[in-house]
Amino acid sequence: EGGYQTLFFGNARIGYTNSIVALLGTLIIFFLVAYAESTRIELPLAHDKVRGARGRYPIRLIYASNIPVILMSALLANINMFAMLLYRSNLPLLGHQWWIGKYDLTVSTGALAGGAWYLSRPGGINNWLIPIFAGGYGGHAPWQFALKVIIYLVVLIGGSILFAKFWIETTNMGPADVARQIQSSGMQIPGFRRDPRVLRRVLERYIPVVTVIGGAAVGMLAGFADAVGTVGNVSGTGVLLTVGIVIRLYEDIAKEQAMEMHPVLRGFFGKE
Repeated sequence: EGGYQTLFFGNARIGYTNSIVALLGTLIIFFLVAYAESTRIELPLAHDKVRGARGRYPIRLIYASNIPVILMSALLANINMFAMLLYRSNLPLLGHQWWIGKYDLTVSTGALAGGAWYLSRPGGINNWLIPIFAGGYGGHAPWQFALKVIIYLVVLIGGSILFAKFWIETTNMGPADVARQIQSSGMQIPGFRRDPRVLRRVLERYIPVVTVIGGAAVGMLAGFADAVGTVGNVSGTGVLLTVGIVIRLYEDIAKEQAMEMHPVLRGFFGKE
């Protein structure tokens, strides 16, 4: 392979993953995640007993955070692990079947063919786009590399949406639960009756839609990072998690400062 191709696209087979494209991909993901994390809908709130005490309830675009794509990545990793165990076993019908997943454990634990290969991380442009233009690689035709990326993205995005909906329903982040939390803090939406059912109907306009959009967004961002590649060949989920932690740390510090300035907000944030 040429030196320029290795410089721009990297070469995982010789251990060079810090290519120019990977660096650009990492920077793009960083700024996209920062923008998505800062995008939100803010519902105005007012305290029903303390005159002049106002606030906003933010509904983030990435409402369920990065949890959905983390769970989806863990699921795909478990699928690869079980496929590898089946390939090494002698179970009837399922043992050592290439269509489930073919492996060469002397080289790596990644699938070389079969269903597990289609569900594995693309790992950068050099591992799928270059083989498409080169006429194939490793016994795979060009169309198989294209199909692999499409399947991976569809599964990752679809799974992230499902896990996002599951997450908000099991962690008290749904419209009904949030309405009760706002009600118990003594806050209400100006112009509406102080009734959890009214709050719930207002929140139902936003939370279910934002949950689906946010789940799809984190799945797309992680899939884009996996397809383009990142510095050090870190997974897209890892990049999202790192950026999310930095942003949440900054916001937590700002929230603590806000509560020190406005003690009446302690009840809204769950502080005694």
